[in-house]
Amino acid sequence: MTDAVGSIDMPDAEDEAPDSNKNRKGGKRAKKGPLKRLALFYRQIVAELRKVVWPTRNQLTSYTTAVIIFVVVMIGLITLIDYGLGHVAKYVFG
Repeated sequence: MTDAVGSIDMPDAEDEAPDSNKNRKGGKRAKKGPLKRLALFYRQIVAELRKVVWPTRNQLTSYTTAVIIFVVVMIGLITLIDYGLGHVAKYVFG
């Protein structure tokens, strides 16, 4: 049986670097101004959008068609259920 003391999840106080500054707030973000942070955020958004695999026109057309067909089928099912429950309510409550 192993002992959980000194596990990787909870480092001991001796393991921490003695020169680490615990009173520092914000880390690297505190050194940058709000405009630099906003510019960094924008650059990160652009970088993430470049990683996206955009669909081709044929894929987009087929996906859109599938969604429209699904929505029309669901509208039909909900209409039938609503119509049926309306008749059941009329029958039960007169």
